[in-house]
Amino acid sequence: MRGAGVAKWAFILWTLLCVGLGFFRFFDTTFPLNPPAGVHGELHIALQAMRAYRLWGAIWLVPAGALFVVWRRNREVDEDPASLRARAERRAPLVKRVRRAVLNAHTLRGALGVLAILLVWQVAQPLGIPILKRIPPLSEVVVRFFDDRGLFWRDKYWAGWVISLFRIFSGFLLALLIGVPQGLAWGISRTWKAVSFPIFEIFRPIPPLAFLPAAIYLMPTAELSIIFVIFLGAYFTIVINTINGVYNVDKSMERAALSLGAKRGDVFWKVVFPGTLPSIITGATVGMGITWMVLVAAEMIAGRSGIGFLTWESYTAGDIPQVVVGMASMGVGGAICSAIIWRLGSNLTPWRRLF
Repeated sequence: MRGAGVAKWAFILWTLLCVGLGFFRFFDTTFPLNPPAGVHGELHIALQAMRAYRLWGAIWLVPAGALFVVWRRNREVDEDPASLRARAERRAPLVKRVRRAVLNAHTLRGALGVLAILLVWQVAQPLGIPILKRIPPLSEVVVRFFDDRGLFWRDKYWAGWVISLFRIFSGFLLALLIGVPQGLAWGISRTWKAVSFPIFEIFRPIPPLAFLPAAIYLMPTAELSIIFVIFLGAYFTIVINTINGVYNVDKSMERAALSLGAKRGDVFWKVVFPGTLPSIITGATVGMGITWMVLVAAEMIAGRSGIGFLTWESYTAGDIPQVVVGMASMGVGGAICSAIIWRLGSNLTPWRRLF
């Protein structure tokens, strides 16, 4: 193994070691669960997780950065000249790529749209614009967020991020793991779909939040009931998009592969599954947006922590600027999660960038 390979695997092993040691420190300091007086159990768990990974994240940072630099430098040394030339022609320098991504018409139009909304928000109250004048101005919300008693300085706010993201990704990943194979199976086998799809269609029109009372009654903990409702929010959308993706694959491509001697398994992995990936990514993106909407209501009803519960708590206390901060936090979180999915989808379907 060459220097680049050694550095890469050392980086991976060091990361896994720090993640594991952080988990053991979290587990050792958190269980048996004995939160301080006035602190809910879920919030105590999130605070302990933040403290454990804050420590091991600081320990991980410098060696990981050094290994990353060694890997990048040795990769250029280890590669043959032909590969280096091909990669240099294919990939522009980082500065040019960043400039191209930021300084383009699409990004500038988006930035102008955001600035216009922020400007309207700021002047709505002084100008007396109907309905909008009841919302605190942007400057007041920012000052309230960063003042001495603002959410920025409270562990409860950042612990709420940890708890909400854990719930989001737990339910969303569970929906992907179940929904994608199920949608592929129903798209390929019409017999299997004819037998089981009617049950799915009966439950699909029911709003996910309508399952919350039953989930609270059936699940052993409130946390599992919230994750279950989030799972339902993404599950139905992912299944439907996956089925439609299978149906949209060009049948002539499947027949061409079979006529050239491909086996059924090869047709699935080389034709059907890649052709379905764009629809799966679309369903995952829409499903992620639904999970954030479901999360807020679920935390308000069944939770005692998280961004949604913090927003509702601020409303009951009459702190409208903090309500706006909670809403903005959820919007930013949903946008970042959707952007991550789109980016992963772009990497998984590179052929779409050619057309």
